[in-house]
Amino acid sequence: MIGKRLKELRVEFGLTQAKVGEAIGVSEPTISLWESNKREPNIAMLTKLCDFYNVSADYLIGRVDFY
Repeated sequence: MIGKRLKELRVEFGLTQAKVGEAIGVSEPTISLWESNKREPNIAMLTKLCDFYNVSADYLIGRVDFY
């Protein structure tokens, strides 16, 4: 679920994976791995993603359908 939500938010904001990675301090391939559900962000990165997109962790992990 998290990968799908991350990709949806990135596209909604009109950003590239490189721009998101640059903003939160990770590489473009890391963003790609998260979006394809091959890896998951750790708690520190999850927090950065929530702050960056201004959404809750519950939204990113699929516990709620609104941000």
